[in-house]
Amino acid sequence: MKQILFIITIVLSTNQMVYAQKLNHTIWTDFLKKHVSENGNVDYKSIKANGADLNNYLNQFIGIAPNNNWTKQETLAYWINAYNAFTIKLIIDNYPLKSIKDIDNPWDKKCIPINGEMASLNHIEHEILRKMDEPRIHFAIVCASQSCPKLLNKAYVADKLEQQLTDATKDFLRDNSKNNIAPNQLELSKIFKWFAKDFKQNGSLIDFLNQYSEVKISKDAKIKYRDYNWDLND
Repeated sequence: MKQILFIITIVLSTNQMVYAQKLNHTIWTDFLKKHVSENGNVDYKSIKANGADLNNYLNQFIGIAPNNNWTKQETLAYWINAYNAFTIKLIIDNYPLKSIKDIDNPWDKKCIPINGEMASLNHIEHEILRKMDEPRIHFAIVCASQSCPKLLNKAYVADKLEQQLTDATKDFLRDNSKNNIAPNQLELSKIFKWFAKDFKQNGSLIDFLNQYSEVKISKDAKIKYRDYNWDLND
């Protein structure tokens, strides 16, 4: 993998060197609008042919990381966007391929340069995002696969995050290719099985689903889990 040159903007303040606080998520939104459809399909071929826009966004992460002055919403948006952007980078670095699983240990590769250290997708998901007690992140982060939630074709941003996460959750639940919901019978994505603990923080899984489902689900509804399609989301 070719090394990326990163530009770091540093500001002097009270005799300390501090990083600029905010990322320019507009770059990410412009990129997504250009390469991701409303249905979440990603044009990896076009990204591979011209990766400058993606690299311009990724370059910001090396010098900007959340700190104690950030709100929870700012921090969540940062890590959600980082996960999605670096997943796309991982795919195009190995493209063409049929599935992210064609890459050796894709989620454990330490290929994400943030705040002077190298991180993996698993680190972002399990050690950061899942520990922020926001289960709806599972419908915002996307692992480049058909059975994943669709990739939103705009950046997640702090001042709209609550609505964006709610919309992403509702959209995923109503997508019959991912879930089939009836009052007494559920066919659910395996996301709900893999991360069951996250969805049961304030009650049962059905309690969580009833907050966002258009169908009122019985507490005694039977649950089946669908096979996961790891084919590329292109």
